[in-house]
Amino acid sequence: ISSQVSANPTNGFSVVTWTGTSSSATIGHGLGVAPSMIIAKCRVTSAVYNNWGVYHTILGNTKYLELSNSGAAGTGSTWWNNTSPTSSVFSIGTQFSENNSTYVAYCFAAIPGFSAFGSYTGNGSADGPFVFCGFRPRFILIKNISSAYHWEIIDTARNPYNLSDALLYPSSYSAEETSAITNRPFDILSNGMKARSSDSAINASGSTYIYAAFADVPFKYARGR
Repeated sequence: ISSQVSANPTNGFSVVTWTGTSSSATIGHGLGVAPSMIIAKCRVTSAVYNNWGVYHTILGNTKYLELSNSGAAGTGSTWWNNTSPTSSVFSIGTQFSENNSTYVAYCFAAIPGFSAFGSYTGNGSADGPFVFCGFRPRFILIKNISSAYHWEIIDTARNPYNLSDALLYPSSYSAEETSAITNRPFDILSNGMKARSSDSAINASGSTYIYAAFADVPFKYARGR
């Protein structure tokens, strides 16, 4: 499939658009390295499927999430065609290739000191797991992939003080919540983050969580808050 790409390989980000053909295909992404995370969306509201679909390197090429709902990770070849991204292309199944429908994808590659994409396993304790990012995070997106809990956004712009407790939910129309209601705070540290709650949305014992984190400043300039 022919695609239009606007890419910034230095920052590990590209925006890609294409038109579906009813067949699986490969799409160029312009990053020069395999993306760690892809968020794709049909731009035609009348399409059979037009939710936000998510690929994450931890899930692998057979599974998917939807940014627009709270469900656990699902399995299906129609999403990423059971094929991992390469340094030049990512693969799509028919989910993202309805004939003549237009699509957009946001592709992210991990850049040391700038962005990180990974996972952690919850321990069910208020002394939660430490997640090393290699920088002080400015923006964090988290999802429990084992169970149906909302995606959560934490950032240090809305709440610049530890513990970070102002939450937004991409998978919900809810307004911002704080720990006074939800009790799901994070420590934002000079080189990563640490859950400070046993709440299942961020730290259920044995559950797997994926994250995307973007830096405030590179690690060599970072300080704890």
